[in-house]
Amino acid sequence: MTTLKDRPNTALLVIDVQNGVVGAAHERDAVVANVGSLVKKARREHVPIVWVQHSDDGLARGSDDWRIVPELDPGAAEPLVEKNWGDSFEETTLESVLAGLGVGRLIVVGAQTDACIRSTLHGAIVRGYDATLVSDAHTTEDQTAWGSPPPDQIIAFTNLYWKYHSAPGRKAGTVETAEVDFGSAS
Repeated sequence: MTTLKDRPNTALLVIDVQNGVVGAAHERDAVVANVGSLVKKARREHVPIVWVQHSDDGLARGSDDWRIVPELDPGAAEPLVEKNWGDSFEETTLESVLAGLGVGRLIVVGAQTDACIRSTLHGAIVRGYDATLVSDAHTTEDQTAWGSPPPDQIIAFTNLYWKYHSAPGRKAGTVETAEVDFGSAS
């Protein structure tokens, strides 16, 4: 139901599953395994996979922390978008990559739930995309020392509000890894 004309395709958007981003993340191994299973499924079904990789002063480009986790292996033909802001669309090539692939619907996974995931979901919706969050394939680290709720609560709240998010002519929502259907907009 995307508002983007002539964009019937779906893509798996893998955001910031990098050593320094998910190293201390809540349920890291389970989330990375779920992301990995979706990557395999997308490849089997010939669904585009777009990788997003963050860098900033604390996550230096080219460092070990900056690298995608070793359990995941971006394919040589799969686009990799580098970013410096929370929203994966801000000052990146993401929009042109998705346009080139005819993508109007995103299945979103990765990290961090309370930063880059939320920013990118909202960025997608305001740009006309349908955006589905995979409820058990995103995570964040414990930032309770700075007044944040515990990670499991952040994840649960994000799943709750995104499940019911909507915008004119666009669909949001959540789905568990086992229920992801790359061909269905529902």
